[in-house]
Amino acid sequence: MKPEHKEIMKARKRNIRLTVSYDGTAYNGFQRQNPPQIAVQNVLEEKLQQVCGDTIELAASGRTDAGVHALGQVVNFFTDGRIPVDRLPRAVNSILPPDIVVLEAAEADRDFSARHSAKSKTYIYRILQGYIPDPFERNYSWNIRKELDVKSMQACLSMIEGTHDFSAFRAAGGPPVSPVRTIYEAGLKQQGRIVELSFFANGFLYHMVRNLVGTLANVGLGWTSVERFKEIMESLDRNQAGATAPAQGLYLYKVNY
Repeated sequence: MKPEHKEIMKARKRNIRLTVSYDGTAYNGFQRQNPPQIAVQNVLEEKLQQVCGDTIELAASGRTDAGVHALGQVVNFFTDGRIPVDRLPRAVNSILPPDIVVLEAAEADRDFSARHSAKSKTYIYRILQGYIPDPFERNYSWNIRKELDVKSMQACLSMIEGTHDFSAFRAAGGPPVSPVRTIYEAGLKQQGRIVELSFFANGFLYHMVRNLVGTLANVGLGWTSVERFKEIMESLDRNQAGATAPAQGLYLYKVNY
């Protein structure tokens, strides 16, 4: 939501909360872009405007990057539109492209903000192991063409649980906020060739998950030891950590309020 329009939007009668799922492959991230770039927000706002009958400006729980997906993105918007919330998902899904879906809609309190009211989030990251690529996974996982040492990766995941300074995994260009975050749970599960990493925390720094995954991948490949991972984390130096993992393996899984 544009700051200069905030009071205008909040003067409207209803605050509606949506849970949205999208395939980020075709979009330049979630946040609204100027043409010819197209973001998920551009499309959602355009279609919601048709359904609600007035201009729409969304606030979102987070700004996913180009190519990143969402299973449970949360947004809210103010409207004078009278469509019942139980009819809203079907109405807007009928005109949305197939790679964006509104899962549910609800009336929200006046002071609810998808961004500022969020208490915690879960991201997942999918890695496809093995030399042979999978054409059906090319937009939905990172293909690492070797078998990973998942036990060493799990040992590193246990280290990041709790409250820490994550400066070593913070990308330049993010907002000037504290680098201290609390990871409540960091896990790994494997099914066939897919390794899925999960991160449940009270918040995340810019590119924090992808930078963690890039460093964890180095551990899985044997290029970085578990002990060295700890040293990197304690160094608070982004230059010592691994490269940023590709966007297509990352999913915003859930936002808690």
